[in-house]
Formats: sequence, structure tokens, C-alpha cells
Amino acid sequence: MNKLALRGAVWVASDIHLGEAVPQTARAFYDFLDRARQQADALVLCGDLFDAWIGDDHALRHPPAWLAAALGELAATARAIPLWLARGNRDFLMGRALADALGARLLDAPAILDTDAGPILLAHGDEFCTDDLAYQRFRRIVRTPWVQHVFLALPLGLRRAIAARARARSRLARRAKSMAIMDVNPAAVAQALRAAGCSTLIHGHTHRPAIHDLELDGRAARRFVLPDWEFDQDAPHRGGWIEIDAAGIRLQRL
Repeated sequence: MNKLALRGAVWVASDIHLGEAVPQTARAFYDFLDRARQQADALVLCGDLFDAWIGDDHALRHPPAWLAAALGELAATARAIPLWLARGNRDFLMGRALADALGARLLDAPAILDTDAGPILLAHGDEFCTDDLAYQRFRRIVRTPWVQHVFLALPLGLRRAIAARARARSRLARRAKSMAIMDVNPAAVAQALRAAGCSTLIHGHTHRPAIHDLELDGRAARRFVLPDWEFDQDAPHRGGWIEIDAAGIRLQRL
């Protein structure tokens, strides 16, 4: 498992879901990036930064205006503080070419963060939703290297169409599933914490921000769930991040 030492004030955010249709969410996120540049010593974005990602070449050749603006803000952040990008279930195709262009670094998650608040297991979170068997089958398929290679070799237009269809099918599937199935499985969380030798987990994905006190093999443990970001459609608006430093771990909400 990857290990990363991050000292000082470390900020973590997830599930911003940037795209053309969410300009107000983007504006709120860019304000957050400006704040992070001034107050944080490092920023980790742990998945679903984008609502969909069809390949780095899409961003680096001729990005649409909304994406060019997003990349500019991320590059400005990477020039100011270390910026780490982890992949989520929507943007798992983000690659090293994108990170290099931004001056950021890819973080293969799950990973152990060595922080001033102690060791922390960081993950996107979808890997713990093991009760959703259909999703886990889909996840294994699309994470297969040869499947990704074939997809990235397709023309951009076809990739866009496939991604749009996948998002539509995902929305329909979620309506038919119970909230319990789409949440993390406690046994999967406990197994991951044991394997990492950690008593603290931070993840996103479920869009259920909270701090959960756990008991793991007779000792106290905690699970921090990051908020998703939404300032365009749903009410009330929401967003937030986690701050980590020598004083502890704090869940901050907008």
C-alpha cells in the first residue's frame, strides 16, 4: 500500500464533480482552492474531482472553456502548494500526463498518510461499498488495464457518447438501489483499517458527510466521510473538506 508523508496543515476534499453544467459549484470550489493556497501546506483531492473523465488527451489537446478554467485553477494551486490527485469512480482514467501538465502528483489510493495527526488511511470510498455487487463487478471490469487501453484508443466523440450513456445508466441504477446497499460495508472498512495498521479512515464517494466512532479489535477508531459539492441544482447547497494538522482532524462544511 502506498505511504505518503505530509506535514503541516493538510486539506482533503472529494466529490466536486466538475463539469460544464455546474458553474456555481465550480466557482465555490475555485474559492476553496484560493483559500487552500493561502492556508494549507498540502491539498489532496481524493476522487471524483470531475463528473467524468474520458482521457487526458481530452484535456490537453483542446479543452472546452469550463475545463480550461478548471485546469488553470488546479495548476495555480499546484504552483503554490503540493497538490495530490487521487482517482474516483468517475475520473479513474486520470493519468500521469494530466498530473504532469498541472504540476500535480498522482496518488494511488487507498494510501496511508503519515500526518501530524498520526497515520490515516485515505481512500475514495467506492471500494468499501461491497454490498453493491453489480457496481463492484463493473468496477473490476473498467479498472482492467486492457479495457482502459481499448477505451482510450477510441475517438473522442465515441468516448464522450459512451461516458454519457454510462452516467445515465448509473443514475437509473441508483434510483433502484437502497441507500444501505450504496453505503460502505462495516466489515470492508474494518478489514481495510487492519490491513493498513490504522485507526482512522477518511473517504468520500457516499455523499454522506459524517464522523463515525468505531471499535476495531477492542480499540477506538474513527471514519471521516467527506462531503460532496453541489451549488447549482440541489438545495440546500453543500460542500466541504477535512483539515488535518497537529491539533487533530476536523470536518469543515460550507
